[in-house]
Formats: sequence, C-alpha cells, structure tokens
Amino acid sequence: MRSNDESRFLKPLSRRNVLKTMGVLSAAGLFGGLQTVFPNSVFARSPQRRPNILFILSDDHRWDFMSGVGHPFVQTPNLDRLADEGVLFKNAFVTTSLCSPSRASFLTGRYAHHHGVINNVSPWNNDNVTFLELLKRGGYDTAFIGKWHMPGEFPKLRGLDEFVTFTVEGGQGRYWNCPLIENGVEVQPREPYITDELTRRALAYIERRHDNPFCLYLSLKAVHHNWSPPKETRDLYRDVKVPLPAEADNMLGFTNGNMLLGYLQPVADVYRKYCRVVTSMDSHIGVILKRLDDLGLRNDTIVVYAGDNGYLFGEHRKLDKREAYEESIRIPFIVRYPGFIPDPSRRAGQMVLNIDLAPTLLAAAGLPIPENMDGESFLPILASGASPGRQQWLYEVFKDFPQRTPPLNAVRTNRHIYIEYEDSRPFELFDLVKDPRQHRNLSGTPEGDRLLPELKRQLLNLQKAGRTS
Repeated sequence: MRSNDESRFLKPLSRRNVLKTMGVLSAAGLFGGLQTVFPNSVFARSPQRRPNILFILSDDHRWDFMSGVGHPFVQTPNLDRLADEGVLFKNAFVTTSLCSPSRASFLTGRYAHHHGVINNVSPWNNDNVTFLELLKRGGYDTAFIGKWHMPGEFPKLRGLDEFVTFTVEGGQGRYWNCPLIENGVEVQPREPYITDELTRRALAYIERRHDNPFCLYLSLKAVHHNWSPPKETRDLYRDVKVPLPAEADNMLGFTNGNMLLGYLQPVADVYRKYCRVVTSMDSHIGVILKRLDDLGLRNDTIVVYAGDNGYLFGEHRKLDKREAYEESIRIPFIVRYPGFIPDPSRRAGQMVLNIDLAPTLLAAAGLPIPENMDGESFLPILASGASPGRQQWLYEVFKDFPQRTPPLNAVRTNRHIYIEYEDSRPFELFDLVKDPRQHRNLSGTPEGDRLLPELKRQLLNLQKAGRTS
C-alpha cells in the first residue's frame, strides 16, 4: 500500500564548443575556467557543492504533446512548470529516432554508429562508457531506475550504486504488475502500476542520505504503447476531437502493414490513450518535483526532462517513428538549473541533441569530457540565450528487421533537411521554415537544385567526421 502522503500520485484533471575544449582540464581547473567564463554562475561554488542531477527520460513522448507548447487539449502542468523555471529547447532532436539507439546515445554521448546499438536488436556493448560511470569516478552517488531496453545480455554497467530495471517483454516492461530486476535479483513491485512503482523508488532514492552529490537516471516506460493509463486518467479526453493530420485516416492502423505494430483500433482512440498516459506521467513528475522542494533540494539539483524519440500519428500516412520527419526526430527537452540559468522560462531556438546530454552533465559536474564523445555541452546556451548553437548535424537510421523503414542518412540544418535513402527511394529535401510539416519535397525543383550541392556536401562531411558541427 502507498503511504498517505503518496496515496495519490495522480490528481484528477479537468482536462564541442568552448566547454568541450576545456573538458580536457582537471576538475579543479575546469571550475576555475568556467568561473571566468560565467563569473556569476553556479561554478562559483566549491567542488564539494556540485549540483545533484535528476534526469527523467520518457518513451515516445513527442515534442508538441505538452500544453505549454500549444497542444490543443493535452494537459501537462508539471512539465510546463519545469519549462517556466528553466529552459525549454524548441529544437531538440535525437540522432536516431528509435528507442534502443537513442537511449544508448543519451548514456554515452555518441552516435549509434559509434556505440553500436544501431537498432532494437543489436546488443549493448559493455565496453561502452556511460556518463553515470564517469560521474561515479568523479565522486557522485549514482542510480539507474527504470527502463533499460537495449538488446543483448543483462548489462554489466560500471559506476552504479543502484540499478533497478525490467526485462519482461523484450525489455519493454508492462504497465501493470511488472517484475523488476533490482541489482541483479528479480523482485516483485509494491505498486501495480509501473509509473507508480518507478516514482516510489525515485522518491526513496532522493530522500536517502547522500554524503556526495547524486545523479538519478529515471527512465520511464510511459508513454510507450500499448498505452494503459491508470484509473485517474482512464476517461480523460473522451469527448475531445482528435486533430489527426489531413493525410491520415482513422483506420490507418489497419492498413499499409501497420498491423505489425499492433494498432487494432482507430487511430483517434490510440491518440487519446497516448494523451492520457502523457498526463498521468506528468502528474508523477509533479510529485517528484514537489519532493525536491520539500527536501530543500531544488536549488542544488539540475533537472532534465527528455523523450527518447518522437512519434508519427498519421503524418505522412505513417505510425511509429524512425523516419526523418519532424514528428519523429524532434523531442521535448527541458532543463532546470537554478543559480545558473539567468532567465528562466526561456524558449531556446538553438538545436540540441540527445548526444549532448552526457557532455553537458559532465561539464556541470566539473568533470572532463572524453574526446570520443560526439555531443557538445550546451551549458553556454543555458547561460546565455545569445550563445550560438550548432549549424547542422547527422541523422541516421539502420536496418531494423522486420520494420519497413529503409536505412537512411540525413543532414538537418537550422532551415533544411536533406534525406538520402539506401534503397531505390528517391532523396527528399524540405524547407522547414516554409514547409514545417514536410509536405513539399523540393527534389527536382529549381530551389532544390540550387540547395542540393551544398547539402550533399554537408552530409558527406558529417558522415566522414561522424559528428556534428
């Protein structure tokens, strides 16, 4: 049974830059250097007062399914609050829009072709170094709680004080009565609903006495299919009109081979279930944020929220993800960093990636950033909205049998995306300012012919370098 103060996690609702260069310095030298760059920042603290870190990763949460960014009906008051107290990145992306590769990229700061988890069946390599391992070496207490979902044998992660995950259903877990693996031993959950259980464990870890700063990696099953909301949100949004894209139809889940994905119901019904689970998840995040407040940890804790990839609900007549379309590759990404962000509630337009999380957290902890990380610290962007972001980056998808998406490579710039497929499918080129929904392929047009040589050159250079620029 839940304790009285946690009896209701859910309340009913009515509805490589400068820091990368400095990463080779010692921790002490890094703090001094950062204090010079950001004299009024959190880096004025001593290394003994380095920030705690809470990273919350959700599954398949699309960037625009939050009330604070204008979704027509889904309610996410706690994520909105987090954004109002920090920075919301409007242009945050994953370098491979698929669960396992994206999760490995968050952990390692590396592209899929470097860490080796190229699809949902390629195994995790235990030689990979995670930011949790590096934080542990640097004096942090560390914990991973929640969904691992990377193929292969049970991982031998170094640098974890606590590792709680699940392996049932290929690592997807279950929304209800999901057995857990706690530090290598199978245990039964105390809470029947998986998000309740993971929240309970996160709260217990945060409340524990820590003689060192802590890093908690909380990896939620929500909002992955098959979507099963708890009773508090089971009937939410029942009567709202679902804004399916013009090219979709309500029976798309039965067509074009999509039965493989298990959508044996109208898309509008699936969409509502998804939104109910989003709102349920948001309520749990609110409980965690409140506990940080109650314990007096708010000002000493970096909170990062992100999704592992986006989701297509009928756009381009597709369900699922993988494709290099905005609804698939773009993610929610929010950072709250009290004492460091000078202008909370900023909506940052600079492009950031999942591979940027690891170097950013290491830099915030005053630790060196390994040279083999492909990502870049975005601490300068948190410190100043005028800080420049990257100009282009590489997106990649590998064969993922039995899925039908062909392998592809793409370059995404601040304005355009150019996509090359490895099968007979012709390339695609879109102007994302004029055509944000990617409906007008510029291939074969005068504008496309003008843009193509430079975009091909950029893509080739990124593929050769294997990194962003």
